Amino acid sequence: MTTHTLEPVVTPRLVWQNVRRRAWMTALLPLAVVAYLAYTWFAFDVSVLLAKAQPERAAILATDSVAHKVHVTKTFRRGELEVAIEGERTATYDADDVPDWVQLNGENAFVDLGDGYTIEIDGKTAYFDIPGYGLIKATATNDGVDTILPGGNVPEWVRVDPRKLDVRPQLDKRLQITKTKIEIHNYFAGWENFWFPFRSPLHGMSAGQFYALALSADRLDPDYANLWFIVHEFLDNPDWQHGAVFNALFETVMMAVLGTLTAAFFGLPLAFLAARNFTPSKLLRFGTRRLFDFLRGIDMLIWSLIFIRAFGLGPLTGALAIAFTDTGTLGKLFSEALENIDNRQVEGVRATGASQIQRYRFGVIPQILPVFVSQVLYYLESNTRSATVIGALGAGGIGLMLVETMKTSRDWENTSYIIILTILVVMLMDQISGWLRRKLIEGR
Repeated sequence: MTTHTLEPVVTPRLVWQNVRRRAWMTALLPLAVVAYLAYTWFAFDVSVLLAKAQPERAAILATDSVAHKVHVTKTFRRGELEVAIEGERTATYDADDVPDWVQLNGENAFVDLGDGYTIEIDGKTAYFDIPGYGLIKATATNDGVDTILPGGNVPEWVRVDPRKLDVRPQLDKRLQITKTKIEIHNYFAGWENFWFPFRSPLHGMSAGQFYALALSADRLDPDYANLWFIVHEFLDNPDWQHGAVFNALFETVMMAVLGTLTAAFFGLPLAFLAARNFTPSKLLRFGTRRLFDFLRGIDMLIWSLIFIRAFGLGPLTGALAIAFTDTGTLGKLFSEALENIDNRQVEGVRATGASQIQRYRFGVIPQILPVFVSQVLYYLESNTRSATVIGALGAGGIGLMLVETMKTSRDWENTSYIIILTILVVMLMDQISGWLRRKLIEGR
């Protein structure tokens, strides 16, 4: 007997309907995307945000993060002229040791900013000669600043106010005058005094001089060997605070490690209670799963704020926030891995007469170990970044130091330094976790 299979009849009308449906979908999908983007544009007031944007401010902060500036300042109250790196009293040049682009003459000075830009300070008056624009004359008075500009339109980089004059023709050249002082900023690439303080006997030494000093028996400081004196001067640098930064980084890493390991320690046994093939009680499974939802449903930042209010500031609050959130997440992932194990391996261990704990140890754990190790190490990497954000809220660590450097506009090079170190630590944690995965999972 011959069996005939009925083939679907495809009519031209049906084909045309399918073509029209696809054409409509092709046309409607881009329109839906455009409509959504238009809605978000007005819902988030993007036009208002763009109007408030200050790209020149961003350029200044970017310049400050990769360069340092030398201040030439004349304070009228003291009648003094000072040349200092970043305006710091601890990094002030002696009068006979100022940079060659500054010429001091008592209470007056001549400053060559390069590229034809020069500023002459004569008493309370500053003359700023700007190539292509002309000479700006500004005099500080008891009421503010009297300014005389060249003819024509006033450029955007000249900000004239009765109380203050701010001239910045280029990002690396600036003049500010108020009724109390004249201040000149000259920028240079690089981070000045990064290794050692300005007044340190090690400041300005070459690598060869450091090597010779470290091997020398003649001590610079009788309390330290030369090598330890070099390390001490570096870590205690008051401008860069290397020692405090490294300690804060260590706190951040420990916060992430403690929180992640605590979550894994509690998440694994709770996962057995949430797994269908290990816990017959529906009520117990339901309660455990809802506990996971509760723990991971509250964001880590919210947990950190709760613990800060409960226990005060400190790294422990950050570790607890990480532990609470990740217990819910890891517990859910582990329970799903337990529900997908191969029961034949468990039955094989049972056939040998093994106890229930031995069945878990030799029949279950080896199957979920790759998932367990992989997920714990992944969350350890992620929590290293999260610990930085939590620390910024008050939990301590490198995040708190990062926020402190961002509070003013003077320490953006320190901000860049901390951000770079944080990225390097995250990269290091990634490499270490990858190495541990290969060791523990792949057996290499």
